[in-house]
Amino acid sequence: MQYKGQTKYDHKGPAPKQGVILCNLGTPDAPQTSDLRRYLKQFLSDPRVVEVPRLLWWLILNLVILRIRPRRSAKLYRSVWTDKGSPLLVNTQAQVDGVRKILAEKHGKEIPVVLGMRYGNPSIESAINELSVQNVRNITVLPLYPQYSGATTGSTFDAIADVFKRTRWVPELHFIGGYHQSDAFITALCSSISRHIDTHGQPDKLIFSYHGTPERYLKKGDPYHCLCHQTTRMVAEKMNLVDDYIMTTFQSRFGREPWLQPYTDKTLKSLPDQGVNHVAVICPGFSSDCLETIEEINIEAREIFSNAGGKEFHYIPCLNDDLEHVEALAQIVDKYLSI
Repeated sequence: MQYKGQTKYDHKGPAPKQGVILCNLGTPDAPQTSDLRRYLKQFLSDPRVVEVPRLLWWLILNLVILRIRPRRSAKLYRSVWTDKGSPLLVNTQAQVDGVRKILAEKHGKEIPVVLGMRYGNPSIESAINELSVQNVRNITVLPLYPQYSGATTGSTFDAIADVFKRTRWVPELHFIGGYHQSDAFITALCSSISRHIDTHGQPDKLIFSYHGTPERYLKKGDPYHCLCHQTTRMVAEKMNLVDDYIMTTFQSRFGREPWLQPYTDKTLKSLPDQGVNHVAVICPGFSSDCLETIEEINIEAREIFSNAGGKEFHYIPCLNDDLEHVEALAQIVDKYLSI
């Protein structure tokens, strides 16, 4: 099988393959101001992420935000950067490698599994091109956001569609819109929580902190808020946790308008006055640890709770490349492979 730009065609070439793209949000190339400015411009220019009239937002973004925020964000990224690079990139690449290995072992042959970031590198377009070179004509796409949101999963679909708008031959495509109800995923979360409790003891409160979105997104029909609560409920039911023991909160708000509530930071600040001195926080909306979990929760949220009088704070890491998690991801995409 031959492609654009080649003059010789072999109609008896190898059969087309199936392949997988795992997608995540993305990361700057380096924790430097210039890299953050480029990354934030791409991220915050996405109309799915910021639903503000384009001309007004262009002025705010380019004349205000991109002049101030990149320097501060670069400092925060440096605080979580590792010798191997961005935690999000390192963790997601490990998931890609793990899923590839599991699928190869199950099917007895190599199945291409590649990484595509919605913003930054490696891009979704580069992932599609990588599969095309390998003669992949059937692609399964798994955005690594368990709970669907237009700002994340929907935006990933937009990016894929933008690539195929310019492609003469569009492959067969399976786009997975979310996996928060996957029993394997819920089981992996429960195992992570159980291991933590076995090691650190039972907290007074177990807090499920999800990335926030503006309230108006919910009012316009985005199901994300409900899916987050469903995730908490499914974990609680599987672990037989009582309602008073768990809380669902939302973090990472930006700007002045109301976001999904209750807010994680304000909740943690209020808990010690209610007699809650030991908390554990888990972030089931993030498949990989990143700035929003390592810095915002494990550092900032810890300080907020401690300064309010809290005695013991624990952050339960994301599932990252935990074997049970990687097996769950492989199981999710394997449903769409016709092998």
